[in-house]
Amino acid sequence: MRLIISFLLFFVLNTAVSQQKKALTEQEYLVLQNKIRLNININIDSAFVYANRMASSNDNKHLAFANGALSYLLQLQGNTAKSKEKHQLALKYLDKVPESRDKIQIKASIYNYAGLTEWKRANFSKALENYQEGIKLSIQIGDIVQVVKFRNNIASINDAVGNYRLAIKDLRKLNDFVDKNEGVYNRSQFLNNKSNINLTLASSYENYYMKNLNQGILLDSAKYFYKKTVSYSQNFLDNKIVAKLSLGNIYSLQKDYANAEKTYYDIVFLAHQNKMPEMICTANYNLGDIYYTTKKYDKALVFFRKTDSIAALTKTNQVDYLKSNYYQAKIYNILKEPELAYKHSKIYLDNYENSESKLNEQILEVNYKLGVGDLTTEMVTIQEKYKYDVFLNKALKVFYVLIFITVVFLLIKNIRDKNKAHKKMNALIEEFKANLEKKSQVKPEEKEEVLLEPEEIQLKKENVNLSIDEAKENKIVEKLLALESKLEYLNADFTLPYVAKKIKTNTTYLSYVVNKRFGKSFGEYSNELKINYVINEMITNHMYRKYSTQAIAESVGFKNAVSFAKSFRKRTGVSPAQFANNI
Repeated sequence: MRLIISFLLFFVLNTAVSQQKKALTEQEYLVLQNKIRLNININIDSAFVYANRMASSNDNKHLAFANGALSYLLQLQGNTAKSKEKHQLALKYLDKVPESRDKIQIKASIYNYAGLTEWKRANFSKALENYQEGIKLSIQIGDIVQVVKFRNNIASINDAVGNYRLAIKDLRKLNDFVDKNEGVYNRSQFLNNKSNINLTLASSYENYYMKNLNQGILLDSAKYFYKKTVSYSQNFLDNKIVAKLSLGNIYSLQKDYANAEKTYYDIVFLAHQNKMPEMICTANYNLGDIYYTTKKYDKALVFFRKTDSIAALTKTNQVDYLKSNYYQAKIYNILKEPELAYKHSKIYLDNYENSESKLNEQILEVNYKLGVGDLTTEMVTIQEKYKYDVFLNKALKVFYVLIFITVVFLLIKNIRDKNKAHKKMNALIEEFKANLEKKSQVKPEEKEEVLLEPEEIQLKKENVNLSIDEAKENKIVEKLLALESKLEYLNADFTLPYVAKKIKTNTTYLSYVVNKRFGKSFGEYSNELKINYVINEMITNHMYRKYSTQAIAESVGFKNAVSFAKSFRKRTGVSPAQFANNI
């Protein structure tokens, strides 16, 4: 009797489970797929609900996509182990799907989610590998929408590793392409794409400005595209808040502190409403930074303390925490409170060591480290200034002072040693399977040597006292960018006289504008475009890597392979063949 009852119970439960796990209709699957994509950057909880609903299907195609999306969502929550598990599950279900266009499309989507996941883990090289594989599949089936996503993601990596000009060029093309092909998107998809592209484009201009502080036009461009992002992001809260935060930063850089302050307070309000503690932390740090800059030290300390307390909870705002303690040490130094100045300089140095070791292997983090090197020196100076005042009153801690000074010394020595090592590394090859890093390591004075034509030397002398109105300058720059977008610089006759004639100006004006806006001679500007094009083609096109040096030189308009190879080595640190072999 017990056996019969057990059998009946098993049958009932099995029937119930089988009824729950049933295949979705194609329409239901497509609707859920769209909802997952739209909610990933808006409401992660909703995205989880839709992905889990899709994962309740018994169709392998649905299960493959659902687990690929869940892998990324779990990484957004910081659950790396579970994220990797879901990725493997997605590939397992994908293997069971019959060969078809659908299978290729889902595989491309899984590559996209895997790339985004590696991005969140700060593994840029792995992210790029996934994007490159995914874009091949999308091109294979003519999936324009997915190709645009991959191109935007690859541009984001170029931005992250400091290749800003390449990122800007590609993103401007993408922006125009999406406008011209608006018909292939529904309204939400179109706005989402425009939001993402404009956000990355604005970030590239802003980061490019931080490396070229004399070119204010770059900051104006960043501001323009951040405002465009906000207008496209009314239904995409994450992008909207990031864009507004960046706008606040630009106002601050332009010393428009009133607008910056208002913007940061708006972000605090929005982030509180939508439970986004990381953004609250960053906005509080930025408010503290404004008040420090305007010498309102008491208000600055209030917001820096808030930053510290929120960072302790989020565990993800370590850079904000690090810089907050740096400024607190400076404020207490100004206010002549030695114990507190010492305390915060110690917190800064202790955390800097941990932060530096984590960020060391990626170009973005190396750039950050180089940018704060002087801050570390300043913290050591503050400690040296106050260590005797503090420890004369605390004789029992003398032993710890000696240990701490030794650690600081070793830390500084370690940082200097690593900086020397990094200068010898081939940064471009290291980052894109050992590519694109050298740009972040090159010192400003280490410019590529370009032989100037006698005419251009004479123009440089004339340019010293030359001045033209801004509208005419902007027109020349606009026409130059148009030529760039058409890849005109690949022609062998892309010379100063030729381009001047092409854009209907004279060589004097053209030379002056290029020198003023881009900070280089026309020959340097032309060579940089050609070399960047070669680097990008080598990274994204495996067939291009097989070409001879002579063929590549001719394809981008160099007069001979020797001059091309010399320019390429100055830019990357290796020969074209070595670069190709190491990708």
